[in-house]
Amino acid sequence: MATMTVAPRRRFARLTAAAGLLVTVVALLLAPAAPASAHAVLSSSSPAASSVVPTAPSEVVLTFTEQVRKVPDRIRVIAPDGSRADRGEPTFTDTVVNIPVDPSAGNGTYLVTYRVISADSHPVSGAFTYSVGAPSEPPVDTDDGRADPVVSNAIKVGKFVGYAGLLLLIGPALVLALLWPRRLSRTGPARVAWVGLGLVAVATIAVTLLQVPYTNGGGPFDITGAGLSLVLGSTFGAAHLVRLGLLAAAVFLLRPLLAGSVGRTDLVILGVLGGATLLTWPLAGHPAASPAPAVSVVVDAVHLGAMAVWLGGLVMLAVFLLPRADERELGAILPIWSRWAALAVSALLLAGIVQALIEVATPTALVNTTYGRLVLAKVGLFALVIAVAAYSRQLVRKRVAASRPAPVRRAIWVELAVTAVVLAVSAVLVQTPPARTAATDVATETDYFTTTTQSSLYSMQIELSPARRGNNTVHFYAYTLDNRPLPVAEWKATVALPSAGIEAIDVPLLPLTDNHATGEINLPAAGEWQLRVTARTTEIDQATVTATVPIR
Repeated sequence: MATMTVAPRRRFARLTAAAGLLVTVVALLLAPAAPASAHAVLSSSSPAASSVVPTAPSEVVLTFTEQVRKVPDRIRVIAPDGSRADRGEPTFTDTVVNIPVDPSAGNGTYLVTYRVISADSHPVSGAFTYSVGAPSEPPVDTDDGRADPVVSNAIKVGKFVGYAGLLLLIGPALVLALLWPRRLSRTGPARVAWVGLGLVAVATIAVTLLQVPYTNGGGPFDITGAGLSLVLGSTFGAAHLVRLGLLAAAVFLLRPLLAGSVGRTDLVILGVLGGATLLTWPLAGHPAASPAPAVSVVVDAVHLGAMAVWLGGLVMLAVFLLPRADERELGAILPIWSRWAALAVSALLLAGIVQALIEVATPTALVNTTYGRLVLAKVGLFALVIAVAAYSRQLVRKRVAASRPAPVRRAIWVELAVTAVVLAVSAVLVQTPPARTAATDVATETDYFTTTTQSSLYSMQIELSPARRGNNTVHFYAYTLDNRPLPVAEWKATVALPSAGIEAIDVPLLPLTDNHATGEINLPAAGEWQLRVTARTTEIDQATVTATVPIR
């Protein structure tokens, strides 16, 4: 009677998985097409930033380096009296955004603030002023225009959890399907696989929800129906929904696999579902917006899959096989695993090189951008892991594990510890603008200085570019000590170069938002300039911070 019920159940599982894969293909075909671009940068505007025009324009035109998408009510033009001068919805045409403006708003200085979404799902924000007739006291927009750091960090954590869940799912599934000794219980590895699947699902849902405030610039709980609809209507949202659908379809075939009753056809279907699921990660990030999207997506999926096979297999070895398998079983398993690990590491290395060449673009960007430095850190950690892995493979070849598995077990735990750090670096990488985009800014600005200093009242982020002799632009961002935007009532800044006998020079500042001010200053000589910033937050509370700025 039992044999009669197993076959229908298996057919039902296969039909369900096939239906899930069909839905995935249709969803990917119908998903919004993403342009081959990345982290957009404002290249020009009309009127130009800081310009004075004789008559009020009827529209403000923003031109970006790449195509961008709209964030509702995040493109604003503030009139000199503080009222909204923009009229109606801005129009998006390729890389150009047209903002209708009321030409009767009067003379004075206008503030333009914008927040848009680039093709790689990251928000891009900024602000500038222009004046009609003559400059006046600039207005202030209460919108900070920057992503909440709590949201940004929560997304990184969510992506790390998703990566961890992926290796905890793929490792047990692969080992149980092809290497697991029949005499050993499958309960422990099966539980690990279900935990891994749950972590991937929870992380996918969490990152999708957090994308709403990340897009809109709100806090972690600023999730609205309209914002969620905007995210789900993008390629980013479609890829995450597809991932959830594929996970649900895989459940029906994963259950018999973990129980030890899966057939060869089921394994093939599970492999196809797994490959399709891996593609959802690059489709939702930088690779889909690279100069060669087809290559980048495939290479990134291979990179992710090889990582999951390698690290997931290491978890199975360290936690289950080495402590439980006998000498004869380990003698059969470890050489096979060693070949698997060598193939996975080779795929990781090759895919990583190709992806780095695409995303970094130039040797200069490798050292002058955050993305490039993270890649170098990942390469260094990866080299350390390779060295440890080579040692453990040598132990396997000498059959140390057969008589004394402790050295192999220690080497594997070291591999896992270092690769956990690699996963964390990867989670930060996918939230960092690609070096090919950041390099454009470096080439434009020549150089860049940034630092964060603290007083008893606030934390001050200071940015100055190009950090060379001549005209420089400085930005100040004030935050509370728990990293929330802090309104500043009055700003004051000076620069001095004592070594050259240059006394303090006042920096004229323009408040752009309540916690953000900018200014222009001419620095006539190279050296270690002393920058002092005083921020008054109330009638009686103020504090001064200092920073040393190297000017070349």
